[in-house]
Amino acid sequence: MEPIMNQIRSRVFQRLHRAAVLPRRKHSGCAEQAAVPAPTNSRKNKPTLLVSRLYQPANLRDMGLQGEMTCKSQRLMQQAGLIYQSNPGCYYYLPATVRSMEKLVRVIDQEMQGIGGQKLDMPSLCSADLWKTSERWDLMGKELFCLKDRHGADYCLGPTHEEAVTTLVAHQATLSYRQLPLLLYQITRKFRDEPKPKFGLLRGREFYMKDMYSFDVSEEAAYETYESVCQAYTRLFARLGLRCVQVQADTGNIGGKLSHEFQLPADIGEDRILVCGNCSFSANVETLSPDTSDCPNCKTGKLEESKGVEVGHTFYLGKKYSNIFNATFSSAQNKPCIAEMGCYGLGVTRILAAAIEVLSTEEGIRWPGLLAPYQACVVPPKKGSKMDGAAVLAEELVHTLGETLPRLRGEVVFDDRTQMTIGKRMKDASRLGYPYVIVVGQGALEETPRFEVICQQTGETMFLSKDGLLDLLGRVETV
Repeated sequence: MEPIMNQIRSRVFQRLHRAAVLPRRKHSGCAEQAAVPAPTNSRKNKPTLLVSRLYQPANLRDMGLQGEMTCKSQRLMQQAGLIYQSNPGCYYYLPATVRSMEKLVRVIDQEMQGIGGQKLDMPSLCSADLWKTSERWDLMGKELFCLKDRHGADYCLGPTHEEAVTTLVAHQATLSYRQLPLLLYQITRKFRDEPKPKFGLLRGREFYMKDMYSFDVSEEAAYETYESVCQAYTRLFARLGLRCVQVQADTGNIGGKLSHEFQLPADIGEDRILVCGNCSFSANVETLSPDTSDCPNCKTGKLEESKGVEVGHTFYLGKKYSNIFNATFSSAQNKPCIAEMGCYGLGVTRILAAAIEVLSTEEGIRWPGLLAPYQACVVPPKKGSKMDGAAVLAEELVHTLGETLPRLRGEVVFDDRTQMTIGKRMKDASRLGYPYVIVVGQGALEETPRFEVICQQTGETMFLSKDGLLDLLGRVETV
């Protein structure tokens, strides 16, 4: 060990010595400037997002699937190296998944802040005293992850934050009616001790959720806020291209006077939903009498049953929590009044997994366009093949896309694994679900270069000139 350290010290000393004896470079003078080599175009145009450098460990994919694969999204995400199970119901989210989640969070932020939501962050570690005050400590039962600190005080890892946010607002003694409605939301990890986690990210013990809480001056105002949030949810799912159904639902252990679920129809869904074929009525079967087949709304339509994955839930709480924790505001008459409340959840990781579940093929992931980790993958020819001359054109294409289409900067990856055939790399690209795969092959060497473009969402293959390709990708929406 000592000889190795001596060698390292010697090298460091030599470098420091060379740096000390070299003349200081001047910042003016043509001769000095000419001595510095200018970057070559080939070096300047080198792609920086290389598939070979993306952390999607092949050994994770090749180890075989962990445990029982209970749904398509779980299998595809593990096969693609997007998630890795650490223990039942808990997963590592690998970089491509985090990119997709961050995009989803940006879309959620846009919609929530568009209706006046303000983002905050509350502690995951929640005092048992709050939960006992609301009487939910025992009501939640074994679903709560409970623990004690070194002083013997009881805590839980928050699955939801009604108690915490109401206490926060209650401590603000100067809250005025002019500041209402007040909409506070967070996007954080949540914890629920599921007895049997399954379906990958669809039902886990640790997950990401957006939870928003509203405070209003009156019941009428609270209903208006409730409706505005439901409309924001509808817009959000429409932007993602997901056909969600808003159904009346049970309030469960959260409580309140009114509740709706946003269900994504899917065969893997654990909820049973009923939809009227004649009007807009829809409901979770839990809210209707057994064997109900006639629509209770229009009286003439028949209810059709299907399965769904719950990706969002809204509750009008009334004064359930604000009464308990004395969350008040000063009225126009300067009198203290109890605030009307609502709470609104979105399962962030569940939306991601549910979208993959309903949009993907059996062989490859298909993302909602806005949420794809990367929008395009450029595949150059195999090294040493007859088309090897197109490799430089492929690198230049990546540079051109970034320069010409600013929205695609950081969205185009270059598959530099040129020791592999184009076919094998295209198979990987299909598995990972890049919306657009651009193959730079023989057509790129023609007098009028053409590029093979595969649109993975539709399965369509096109052969486009550079201008045609720029026009196509220029219409891609990013967030």
